[in-house]
Amino acid sequence: MTYCVAMRLNSGLVFLSDSRTNAGVDHIGTFRKMSVYENPGDRVMVLMTAGNLSISQSIRQMLNERTNAEGRSIWTATSMYEAAQILGDAIRAVHDREAAELSKFGIDFNVSIIFGGQIKGERCRLFQMYSAGNFIESHDENTYFQIGEAKYGKPIIDRVVTPQTTLDEAAKCALISMDSTLKSNISVGLPLDLLLYNNDELAVSRFVTIDEQNQYFQMIRRSWGSQLKRVFEAIDDPVWDAAPEATRNVLSSSSDHSEPVRVPPPAEIARNAPTVPRQILAHQDGSSKQAS
Repeated sequence: MTYCVAMRLNSGLVFLSDSRTNAGVDHIGTFRKMSVYENPGDRVMVLMTAGNLSISQSIRQMLNERTNAEGRSIWTATSMYEAAQILGDAIRAVHDREAAELSKFGIDFNVSIIFGGQIKGERCRLFQMYSAGNFIESHDENTYFQIGEAKYGKPIIDRVVTPQTTLDEAAKCALISMDSTLKSNISVGLPLDLLLYNNDELAVSRFVTIDEQNQYFQMIRRSWGSQLKRVFEAIDDPVWDAAPEATRNVLSSSSDHSEPVRVPPPAEIARNAPTVPRQILAHQDGSSKQAS
């Protein structure tokens, strides 16, 4: 599996990908998911893939050779939208060639792609490509795309990133998002590829491959976990069955008559035991004082 994330901001683009292709007990595969198409002064385009590795490789190879009806390739496309269309055509061509044969072995045609960059004369653009070759584009209401194991790293991005976020802040957020994913899913792994692109630069100036020894990522991993724990511990515990006048940290009040959905036991084993009173935090603490 994999995790890739890209962000389109007012100041440019951020791309981050892991490099794990499978993770078994006795076999871990590594393959870099990010490909950069750069013609300095004219265009910079970045492609990141998730899904079936053989399909991804075939699409990349096809993209290098593909031209549209006007004879233009991604190297000569006049806009990022046209380049995305050429990529979509490459996805469909690979599907037409391989999908039927793969299905005979119970393998779905599964690929997801993030594609973004800038061609001279237009703004930065970012697209998410699907297995059918269709795509959607990022706008201010949706500043980022994720592919692969997206769920673990999504919450921090939703809380932090806006179009006004700086590239460095977005890179920090992306790395925290990746760290959360690495923590929770063994199918995502180091090394990582991180690329930051400034508007109108039309060249790659900030790129790094991050491994276990990377000082900044080590700091992220240490400090993010400890800061989360510190914030968690600073949040008060809930108060159960609070007095009606209580207004602080009330999870339930004494006037609350909520009951669970109870499944009755079979009649032959049912016991007429008295109902156990609902427990309050004061009981847990061994105190007879009502929590408030």
